[in-house]
Amino acid sequence: MDGPGTPGFPQAERAIVLITGIQAAGKSTVAQALAERLPRSVHVRGDQFRRMVVNGRADMTATAGEEAVRQLRLRHQLTAQVSDGYFRAGFTVVAQDVILGEHLAGTVAQIRSRPLLVVVLAPDPGTVLAREAARSKNAYDTLTVHMLDQVLREETARLGLWIDTSSRTPAETVDEILARAWTEARVEESPRRPQGS
Repeated sequence: MDGPGTPGFPQAERAIVLITGIQAAGKSTVAQALAERLPRSVHVRGDQFRRMVVNGRADMTATAGEEAVRQLRLRHQLTAQVSDGYFRAGFTVVAQDVILGEHLAGTVAQIRSRPLLVVVLAPDPGTVLAREAARSKNAYDTLTVHMLDQVLREETARLGLWIDTSSRTPAETVDEILARAWTEARVEESPRRPQGS
């Protein structure tokens, strides 16, 4: 993959790059820009699996019940399976979703293909609030930026490469991922068995 715009990725290697962070951290924008810089690449948007539920959807909220958590785990499982499928077909996969707390280790364990690179976008809460105010969609309901940021920083395993994107543009973030992820974001072994396996 080395070539113009891909200085940190080895020639002819592919990987699954899992990007996470709280809502409005820049995951979708960064993942799309990263995929566009890599040859033979796919962008897997985990939130699309949530949107596929026509009736009976239970979204995550501050008081989420058992069904919402079950659907969240299903969404992460589907992200892992689709990522593995594209990887086996010869693609580099850039997958992104909100995967926080215990769910990050669980999702990493469900992704069978290696190399797996985990990138956590961690802008400060003030930056997220400003980005959220500028977006046409509102990702926050009863869950607040500060609540999710606390889960990210205090309850999420320190896997892979964590980047404070507060003062970086999406292009600068992609440059940093390309320069550092291959050596700093690799997760070789599953941190634990996925729940339900």
